[in-house]
Formats: sequence, structure tokens, C-alpha cells
Amino acid sequence: MKSSKTNIRSLNLTQLEEWFIQSGDKKFRANQVYDWLWKKGVQSIEAMSNLSKETRNKLSESFEFPALQLNKTQLSADGTMKIRFITNDQHFIEGVIIPADDRITACVSSQIGCSLTCAFCATGKMKRERNLYFYEIFDQVAMLNRIAEKQYGRGLTNIVFMGMGEPLLNYSQVTEAIEKITSPDSLGMSPRRITVSTAGIAKMIRKLGDDQVRYRLALSLHAANDEKRSKIMPINDENNLESLITALNYFFQKTKSRISLEYILFKNVNDSMEDAKQLVRLARRIPCRVNIIEYNPVEGTGFEKASEENTQRFANALEQSGITVTIRHSRGKDIDAACGQLANKD
Repeated sequence: MKSSKTNIRSLNLTQLEEWFIQSGDKKFRANQVYDWLWKKGVQSIEAMSNLSKETRNKLSESFEFPALQLNKTQLSADGTMKIRFITNDQHFIEGVIIPADDRITACVSSQIGCSLTCAFCATGKMKRERNLYFYEIFDQVAMLNRIAEKQYGRGLTNIVFMGMGEPLLNYSQVTEAIEKITSPDSLGMSPRRITVSTAGIAKMIRKLGDDQVRYRLALSLHAANDEKRSKIMPINDENNLESLITALNYFFQKTKSRISLEYILFKNVNDSMEDAKQLVRLARRIPCRVNIIEYNPVEGTGFEKASEENTQRFANALEQSGITVTIRHSRGKDIDAACGQLANKD
């Protein structure tokens, strides 16, 4: 049954102040509550320990506080952590913490499941249940930050929207979550350390440009010709490469932010020298860098990762043509936490 109470996180500071005044309480209490909600990122009204029991009870009578809860934690041999959360309506989502010498990156989800059916991806085999609300995305980041501080002795430095779901199909909630994550009144993270990754929805990429977002954009490309890309990513049928190139250039023109092209190498699918030439031709048309990603096997897809030798040869071909390229090695494969593997498996 749907609650008749208001979600406390739907109120801004002014609205909270008005509520406290109308309740006959002190206006400054609103600042304390707002601090608990967005700076400390608590998961319940009960956790707001500097408020009196009476104030907390009053808040609980008026407001609901749906929040993610921790469900399961797994630690990979390489130090990567996969965290499973459970939503208020009993759905599972997953996030990943990837530690490195110079950074701690959180990979977060934007939807419960996914509707895009990319052929190589475990999440794509799941049904999309619903979009995540902005506060659920925020909860992931706040909780992953606390876990990182405890596990690695330092908090998150970077966030990538590369978990479950397509962020640009949940545009308003993702952008609102990022506003909270980057606000000085909240977690205060730099937007330049946040990357939103999309399978490629041209009109929404243009909207990012129109909104002049300050965070970074990555395109999951994986093939540089339409026929091949449509086979592995059906979304390409409606958002072909030409439309994406136009949209990405528009985004750059509006934001001056260089795009990352993500390219997973699949054995005997997109790893030939002809594929490399096609990628060079495409990459020269966009202000971008290319990240070559090692494929993480997903049962039942039929895809295999390209050999180390072929991966290096492919990267060299791009570099020799003047393309900035990085090879990204997989992390967390042993706990199904690597790119494309998030599927709520036990």
C-alpha cells in the first residue's frame, strides 16, 4: 500500500525550515536534518542522533524515508568490492568499488535491470523493473564512500555511471542525483570526476549539451560500423553512428568536454586491423580518447575476449594513427563485478 506520508528527501532546505516552524520547533533544526540527509547520508530518521527523541518521532509521523539498505558485500582477490543493495520495494541493484594507487572509483547503477539487450552484457539479459530515484542513486554513492573509507582508508575520488541500466533513459533522476553528489551542501564531489556512460541515445546526448553539464561523457561504442554495432547493440538501429557523431560533436561544442569512446574487444568480432582502421576514421571525427576494455565473459553470450597479443596490436594501430588510447584491464572478475557482469548473481 502506498504511503500517505511525504518522502523527506523531496523537501528542500526552505521547505524543511517551514515544516519546523509550523511544528512549533526551532528553524535551525532544518539545517541539522538537511545535514544528516545529504552530508552524512544516513539511511533513517532514527540515525539523526543530535535530534531529540521527540523531534525524531515527530519527523517519523510526518515523513517516510525510503532508502537503500546493504544486502551483500563481496571482496575480489584484486581488492575490488561488489556491493548489493536492496531497495525499499525489495529489488536488488549492484555497485562496485575499484581501488587503484591514485584513485578510488565507484561504479553505480541507474536502473533496476536494463531494457537495452546488448548481446554481450549480463545486465542486458535482465528485465528492466524501473528507474532508480535520485535519492537511491545518491544512497549508492554515500554508502560506497563509507565502505571505501572503512576498507581502503580513503573515500571515493571518482564515480562512473557504468553499472546496471542506461543512465540517459533515466535522465532527470540521474542529473538530480549528480546535483546532490556535487553540491557543496552535500558530498561536494567535483563534477569533473563523474563520468556518465551511455549506449548511445543521440537526442539525450544533445540534451546533455543543451544543459551544459559539467561531468564527463563516455560512449559505449564497441564497433565502428553500423552493421556490426547493430548486431551487438540493437539500440544502434535507432541511433546510428552518424547520428551519434553529430550529437557528440554538439555535446563537445556546448561543454568543451572531450568524450571517451569505450571499446570492448571481442575475439573474431571487432578486433581485426580493419576494425581498428574503422575506429580510427570514426575517432578522428570527434574530440575523444579511446578506452580499450578487456571483455569479461558472460555465460550464454557466445563472446570471448580478444587475446593479449591482439589487444596490444589493436591499441598500437590506434596510437600510430594519432589516437589517444588506454587499455583498461578487468577488475573484480572473480566476483562477477567487472564491466558487463552485474546481474545480481549470488
